[in-house]
Amino acid sequence: MAAPKLNAVVETGLYVDDLDRARAFYEGTLGLRHIFGDDRMAALDVGGRSVLLLFRRGESLAPIDTPGGSIPPHDGSGPLHFALAIARDDLEAWERYLDETGVPIEGRTHWPKGGVSLYFRDPDNHLVEIATPGLWDIY
Repeated sequence: MAAPKLNAVVETGLYVDDLDRARAFYEGTLGLRHIFGDDRMAALDVGGRSVLLLFRRGESLAPIDTPGGSIPPHDGSGPLHFALAIARDDLEAWERYLDETGVPIEGRTHWPKGGVSLYFRDPDNHLVEIATPGLWDIY
């Protein structure tokens, strides 16, 4: 039996040591819009199509009861990686912006399909990638 179709990644989560510091980076530096938050986590809108969840490390180790049901425990450690999509025409603007805001670019990759990726770190040492189309067959 084949698995039913999946459509997209709706949300992805990072675990952070200082939620306020992480929010300041993702909202202030990267311009993501805050759409929900409490003492344990923050949800940020990524381009109106997906959500980046920032969880205070160690604060989601017990089930979370909500009016609609229970969310099972989860947590993580170590530097994680994720990529954000940008338009090809915005690549140079992002390079200048990161330089002007003091965010060092750690790596740059030109992909065989024509895409370009820039890599940098967030305050919790997670590897953030911004990538133009041409990274994968589907992007």
